[in-house]
Amino acid sequence: MKKTLKLMAFALLALGMFAFGGCGKKLTLDDMKAAQGVLFNPDGSLNEQEAPKVAEKYCQFVNQNPNDTAVVKWLFHAMEINVMLKNSDKSLELGNQLLNQYPQSKWAPKTLLFMGSYVYNDQLNDTAQAHQMFQKLIDEYPESELVSDAQKSIEYLGLTPDEIFNLIMLSQMEVEEEEAE
Repeated sequence: MKKTLKLMAFALLALGMFAFGGCGKKLTLDDMKAAQGVLFNPDGSLNEQEAPKVAEKYCQFVNQNPNDTAVVKWLFHAMEINVMLKNSDKSLELGNQLLNQYPQSKWAPKTLLFMGSYVYNDQLNDTAQAHQMFQKLIDEYPESELVSDAQKSIEYLGLTPDEIFNLIMLSQMEVEEEEAE
């Protein structure tokens, strides 16, 4: 009986290792680029069958190289894929991982904008959390080129697309009037 249990445990372990890419195979940048190549269909649409596998491969690469700040790009892309797949829980998990592990990277402000806009505002309809993400971007990354986007996003929170369009048109008309003077 013990021998059978040991054999079953070994078989399950071996199956698990095979399912997750072998015995800890170290992924390379070439592996990342190859994965990126199957992310989109020939027509430019997201390959929804392959996208979760690609995101998981990116995460595996990040986990294998946690001290290499160059991997932050792949972590951001894993979050981005999950945003496209509307997997808000995984998007937030990866976004928070990026903000915690690489807060000084150039990807951190973009992560806050993505989390605020696409996850909290669009997917979860949580304008309070979206506002927090935008404000955090403004407060913690005041030199970022995305600050103005965060400020506009706060201004537009809770508005319908038609209301946003009307505000933009009104603003544009005011600019044109000022230029005419």
